Amino acid sequence: MVMTASSRAPQASGSSSNERSPFVRLNELLAPHQPGKPLISLAVGEPQHPVPDFVGPVLAKHIADFGRYPMNQGTEPFRNAASAWLSSRFKLPRALDPRTELLVLNGSREGLFLAAIAAARYVGPKPGKPAILMPNPFYPVYGAGAGAAACEPVYLPTTVENGFLPDLGAIDEATLARTVAFYLASPANPQGSVASRDYFTRLKQLADRHNFMILSDECYSEIYTRQAPGSALECAGPDFIRVAAFQSLSKRSNLPGLRVGFAAGDKTFIGMFLELRNIAAPQVPVPLQHVATVAYGDEAHVEENRRLYRIKFDLADQIIGNRYGYRRPDAGFCVWLNTSEVGDDVFVTLKLFKEAGVRVVPGSYLARLQPDGFNPGAGYIRLALVQDSETTAQALHRLVETLG
Repeated sequence: MVMTASSRAPQASGSSSNERSPFVRLNELLAPHQPGKPLISLAVGEPQHPVPDFVGPVLAKHIADFGRYPMNQGTEPFRNAASAWLSSRFKLPRALDPRTELLVLNGSREGLFLAAIAAARYVGPKPGKPAILMPNPFYPVYGAGAGAAACEPVYLPTTVENGFLPDLGAIDEATLARTVAFYLASPANPQGSVASRDYFTRLKQLADRHNFMILSDECYSEIYTRQAPGSALECAGPDFIRVAAFQSLSKRSNLPGLRVGFAAGDKTFIGMFLELRNIAAPQVPVPLQHVATVAYGDEAHVEENRRLYRIKFDLADQIIGNRYGYRRPDAGFCVWLNTSEVGDDVFVTLKLFKEAGVRVVPGSYLARLQPDGFNPGAGYIRLALVQDSETTAQALHRLVETLG
């Protein structure tokens, strides 16, 4: 069925309050209150596992490189390491050329923001108001990128009925005709759903037919407890045309403060992206790229990271059980709970903070209103299982005891 603006359609919407950071809104919500027990925060997706042992020695060895400006494209060792990692991790049509098809970033957030502007330049004029499509709920930088690119954000509701991924068959032809880019998060934040190879293939067919960029946010791809997620690059064809994948070391290597990631894919897009970054973005410090080079060459610390998350999801399976529509996510470290039987998500967030000392994010803060007033995040809360296993277990027990 094709959705229209009168249904739960993928059309632009939202109020000015909804455009603000969900974490700023959460701070304001909780500020008048005190936690009922010693605070445990499951609100921010900031990995708390140990920083890999190699980080300090590599930084020390290259400390003098802080004294020079790096090239915006990235160092050759970093680009080679990231390209080699992509080829070993995913089943790509061919190896990417690290000179022309890969670009270092100050973390994936900066890249995802600027990518919208680069995509608009890459695609060129569209009939009517240019649009950028994104899942709903979504990472707020997608909306910010659409705004910076002077494009209309089009929110695609992701619900339990569509497997928490945008329903590609529900996007009308008029919207596709004016689409500049399509943000996809796989694994998804907050629900942890993973796009299949068939899904990526269908999306690529739409991008080719309607000439838009796929901006595939894959920063959670290495956090999984069962099957390894795939990449949009695997289904992009031999030249990766109209596809760019974004990666980061924040989740994979517990290095959110390092701010190193990369974009890889379509050579023409990457070239235009580099031209934009040359005038609009700071370079990534060379010592940090040396750390990233080593990180992409080591899988032992990544497997240990997965082991620690596996323990915590085993705890969630045991403690939460079948309450609140819980399901173990396919990937990522977030839990998406339907607590609507207890109350709306803002009420539940306040209740958990005031009675249990557990800080979570209301699902409605992570989403935008559809034209009919439907908020796909309403009734849900998001938990980020980033604390150690003992703290996580304590928080989950408090949650179940408080909500019943």
